[in-house]
Amino acid sequence: MTDTSVLNASLLNHVLRHGDRALVLAQRLGQWVAHSPELEEDMALANISLDLLGQARVLYTYAAAVEGLGHDEDHFAYWREPGEFRNPLIVEQPNGDFAHTIARQFLHDAYAVAHWEAMRSSTDDTLAALANRAAKETSFHLRHSRGWLVRLGDGTDESHRRMQAGLDAMWPFAAELAARDDEEPLRQSGVVPDSGVRFAFDAEMASAVAEATLTAPERVDVATSGGGWDGAHSEHLPILLDELQVLARAHPGATW
Repeated sequence: MTDTSVLNASLLNHVLRHGDRALVLAQRLGQWVAHSPELEEDMALANISLDLLGQARVLYTYAAAVEGLGHDEDHFAYWREPGEFRNPLIVEQPNGDFAHTIARQFLHDAYAVAHWEAMRSSTDDTLAALANRAAKETSFHLRHSRGWLVRLGDGTDESHRRMQAGLDAMWPFAAELAARDDEEPLRQSGVVPDSGVRFAFDAEMASAVAEATLTAPERVDVATSGGGWDGAHSEHLPILLDELQVLARAHPGATW
């Protein structure tokens, strides 16, 4: 492979990782519509889901251009098998109760804000432009999830117990989010700026957990990206994709 082909392959992998991260979490959050604790929260989670879906669409369109095989955004969303998806494991985890969803969302949002803030200085014009928009969106997402984390953690004995249980369940998946060991070609070219993502991520987590009077589980480190970033998923992703892809696959080529 030439240097250019190595860079393009790494770029495609990066773009798909973040498109898949956004799409899968959008699908999970959509499952809360008409089931959340209050009507206002139905609307909030639906709007966050739509923001993530918008990010996924931009990323999939760009992935198609980088790949150069004539695919479109629908191909990446509807016509890949679970092992071809590159989302981190945390976003495919079941919703559980509302506290589990908030724990998952907060950990994701803490990472997403750090990621998109760093990407604003990317040398890739498409990713930098998306980052400028996504950084603003995800800052609102983080405000929402952190607010609920604190409200539940520092609330009643029951809400504290549930929020701690949710955090304990989702915490082991957090370390994978900031694992970026295999993106050296992109860092060297400035496409993925090495701007302290892990430091910002850790600082936000520590601050919020302390404010919520929760106990941070023991830190889990990963030596490599591995896991969902590389297509090794839990049993939950195929079920989620069956739901997401059923209409497109039942009526291939349909338009509406």
